[in-house]
Amino acid sequence: MARAASLVWTAPALDDLDEIAAWIALENEAAAAALVERELAAVERLRRFPESGRKLPELPDSVYREVIVDPCRGVYRREGKKVLIVHVLRGEQQLRPGRLR
Repeated sequence: MARAASLVWTAPALDDLDEIAAWIALENEAAAAALVERELAAVERLRRFPESGRKLPELPDSVYREVIVDPCRGVYRREGKKVLIVHVLRGEQQLRPGRLR
């Protein structure tokens, strides 16, 4: 059986998720906590299936993929046996390619 990839959340991606959750928590703390739990659970599958996210529509020829957890998009890339979560944004936000490092 193939070894699972390691999952690495970059500091900017964690900051993104925290900011989104903080905004939602202003109105509904339980919804914010539930969103964070759903995002973490969805990204967890990338350990076993790192290619399961869809290619970014804005950058289809890039190494970046995304996992969608409404209302968020978690953007990631593979680096060998690592899966790096590099950016989290709300679905209505435009992707800023400069954030993908």
